[in-house]
Formats: sequence, structure tokens, C-alpha cells
Amino acid sequence: MTGTMRAVVLDAPGPPEALQIRDLPIPEERPGWVRIRVEAFGLNRSELHTRLGLAEGVTFPRVLGIECVGTVDSAPGTDLVPGQKVAAMMGGMGRTFDGGYAEYTSVPAAQVIPIETDLPWETFGALPEMLQTAYGSLTKGLNAQAGETLLIRGGTSSIGMATIGLAKDMGLTVIATTRNPKRTAAIREAGADHAVVDDGKIADSVRQIAPDGVDVALELVGTPTLPDTLAATKVHGTVCFTGILSNEWTVKDFYPIAYIPSGVRLTGYGGDVTDLPTPILQHYVNAVAAGEFRTNIHSVYSLDQIREAHHDMEHNLAVGKLVIRVHH
Repeated sequence: MTGTMRAVVLDAPGPPEALQIRDLPIPEERPGWVRIRVEAFGLNRSELHTRLGLAEGVTFPRVLGIECVGTVDSAPGTDLVPGQKVAAMMGGMGRTFDGGYAEYTSVPAAQVIPIETDLPWETFGALPEMLQTAYGSLTKGLNAQAGETLLIRGGTSSIGMATIGLAKDMGLTVIATTRNPKRTAAIREAGADHAVVDDGKIADSVRQIAPDGVDVALELVGTPTLPDTLAATKVHGTVCFTGILSNEWTVKDFYPIAYIPSGVRLTGYGGDVTDLPTPILQHYVNAVAAGEFRTNIHSVYSLDQIREAHHDMEHNLAVGKLVIRVHH
């Protein structure tokens, strides 16, 4: 297959205007790689960090995008067949090789999940990375169990909203935070048992709900709020550092004994496609189709609106997921 495709290229870090839509050659066939006709993709903070020059190991120019959904166009040397619906994510997409911000992308077969669904592409496109991060954080990161109480710091983010739904599905009591008092209703509608307005210090408010502290906590804001999240967690409880909505992810002069309350466990989750088993993604795709699980999509944009979408992500204007629909 020869020809050109439209793709979003970043030549070097910069503002949203640095994202350029260009005509590029359609990726060539490669044994063990899957060429996907991209139909939709979700936006992720990881891509914002790349655009801002905060991500390590990225080479430019680069087509961004750590996930996408679409159909198999070519898959030599794999079990996949042209026309199959698939999701792809992680594994260097949009960082060390060109990713999903394009009409076609080529991805190692190990990063591709075949899925059967009749969901609209934009709905399906909201799910893969969001579910992978939420599910991986709850299972691998926190080992969360039914009956436990979970604190989600950053509840109106797409990962926060997805984690609320997954955690309720797993039988947890959920406390979720938002900095905006007007968004507490959205958190409750997503399924949270308690909504807490985050003024930077919420440990006391959380302990009014869970006097001994929460069993497990998911930190999605970053290092500015991490000490307070640790303070809201009980002895032998676990905090998982997954998200960096604040764009701050390092602790200066880290002294563990002073930083981490005695007996509280701190872990992290970076995740990969292998942390979201195919049956789990299929289960939640089916649950969305049946109206049993919310996708919490904030806005759907066209490829031509990629700058607007990145602006909205950077300025935290969304409650839930931002999705790009590539082909109409």
C-alpha cells in the first residue's frame, strides 16, 4: 500500500500551535507489526508532557499518540486479519515510534488487542488507555479488594472517572476529590460514594469519612498533593502514584522516614498493555454497550481540532475523556 495520510506531527516541544497536520507516507508493512487504519483515539496527559518537553526518551519529529482504535489494514506474521477491530496502546507509541495521531499507524503486534464491538468509534476510542491505567492501578498498583475504602485524588480526570466506575464494580467504597465545587455532582454521578472539594489539604476531611484513614489511595494529581494523600491513608494502607495532573512528579530532597507516615505503603504504577487482559477490556466494552458502565466522554473533536483539544487538556477544562474522531 502506497500513498499518503494525514498525521499530527510535533517537530519540537511547544504550545498547542506546535502540533502540525501534515501529509506523511502511509507506514510500510513490517513482519510482526500491525498497520491500523485509525478511527479514533483518546488524549492522554502523557502526550501533553511530550508536547511540553517534559517526557524523557522522546525523539523528534514525532507523531504523538500512545493509543488508538481502528481496523487492521495489514498484519504480516501475526494472527490478526485485515478488517478486524482492534485497540492499540503503549509500548513506545508516540514516543520512540510514531503513534496514533494519524489516519494510519504501525504498532508491534504485542501492543494490539482485538475486540468485538459495535460501539461508535469515539466511544470505543475513549476506553483502552483509560481502562488500562485505572484497572492496572487498582489491581497491580493497589491490590484493591472488595469492602475497602478508596480515595481518588483527581476524581474528575478521565482516569479518575474510570477508576470510580471500576472500583464500584469491584465492591469498594469510593471517596473522590475535585478542586472545583461545581464538579462534585459529576463525581457522584460517576458513582462515587463521597465527593470532597480539594483545597490542597483534605486528610482531615477524608478521616471524617474514614476515621482510621482509607485502605487504598490513588494519587492522580502528583507530588504537590502526595504528602496529604499519604496522611489520609491508614497504617498498612497503600498509596499508588499513577497520575501527574499537576505536571510535577519528583520530590526534592526525598527523605523517606520524614516523608512517608510510619507503616503507610507508597507504590507507583506506570503500566503497559499486558496489565489489561483482553477479556477485561472486552468485558468493559460490552458493559458500555449494555449501558452498565459509563465512558465519561467530555468532548469529541476532529483531527483538525487537535490544537483545541490539547489546549482544553492543558487547561483542565474537561470532566472526563477527550477523544479525536479521525475518519467521518
